[in-house]
Amino acid sequence: MAREVGIGLLGVGWMGEVHSTSFERVPFHFPDCGARARLVVAADASAERAQSAVDRLGYAEATTDWRAALAHPDVDAVCITAPNFMHREMGLAAAAARKHVRGEKPLGRTPAETAEIVAAADAAGIRTIVGLNYRHAPAVQYARQLIASGALGAPSHFRMQFVASYSANPRGALSWRFDRELAGLGILGDLGPHALDLAQFLLGPIRRVTASSALVIPRRPKQEVGTGTHFSVGADDAELGDVGNEDWAAGLLEFASGLKGTVELSRVMVGADARYAFEVNCAEGAVRWDFERMNELQVCTIGATGDRGYATVMMGPQHPEFVRFQPGQGLGMGFDDLKVVEAYLFLQSIADGQQREPGMREMLAAARVIDAMDRSCASGVWEDVR
Repeated sequence: MAREVGIGLLGVGWMGEVHSTSFERVPFHFPDCGARARLVVAADASAERAQSAVDRLGYAEATTDWRAALAHPDVDAVCITAPNFMHREMGLAAAAARKHVRGEKPLGRTPAETAEIVAAADAAGIRTIVGLNYRHAPAVQYARQLIASGALGAPSHFRMQFVASYSANPRGALSWRFDRELAGLGILGDLGPHALDLAQFLLGPIRRVTASSALVIPRRPKQEVGTGTHFSVGADDAELGDVGNEDWAAGLLEFASGLKGTVELSRVMVGADARYAFEVNCAEGAVRWDFERMNELQVCTIGATGDRGYATVMMGPQHPEFVRFQPGQGLGMGFDDLKVVEAYLFLQSIADGQQREPGMREMLAAARVIDAMDRSCASGVWEDVR
């Protein structure tokens, strides 16, 4: 009999909806999971959005007070899907109440806030999972296997882009994500955790960086806090306000192994809708992947004839977790499927008490690299990862 885990949702935005539906799908894709989620209560500052979680997502109750949701006697675990400026208070309160946490990156506005939340969670002994979901793609898992096995030889080159166009429109509304006080870092805090987690997942710890950043679109139409998203477009006559954090950043990374590589981050790159991509070149082969073609891994090997070149490997049942979602090659998985894997890892961690990755500690490892990049953007020199 699977254990029942009562879920409290703290923030009913797009990601809150994805978390909720992913829990509902776990029994279909992971029938062997030792726990089942029960959607108990959803909290949002907007009463309308909170109630929508009851009407559309299946929560039993709604509230505008997230502390009431956290204190609900039937809640065993919470999903922190609220804006960044609420992460610290919610994370610390959840740890104090010994409620398990499924959180969205970056877990705070700054790496310092991330570290504070992680310390509290460790002290409380709760299970955690963080939404660093791109590592769950079967192609990424397979790439890591190829690199770790030595089948491609020793890595010699690495480059990564996590670049997107979601804020490329200058009329894109000035949501909380562009406010330094509310969001903290800009693209370093948004796509940075995904990129730096994936880099270390593939190639091990990063020990130092040098980086630069830029603000490409300095002013945007103002938007009332709590309305719309960072995809919203402001009216032509809307008052403009100043953007408070960076749109673009790039860095040179040095791994503990001695390997050097590059990473580029952007939220304003026209032509790159979700180009979350990497390439690792090794002594005897290479791999490259792009989320925009999530179900394909490009693999280069040197054949017996000496021929070399990339071949497309379509993900299929022989690759990690693919068969949980699709029966054969060519039937692609999508973004929401990666969140189902994440939900399974969270529930199974609660069921058997074994912490799985990526938890808060993996988020902290990425945050430490982001902190070094942020310091380097200011100093203009190499900075150690602390």
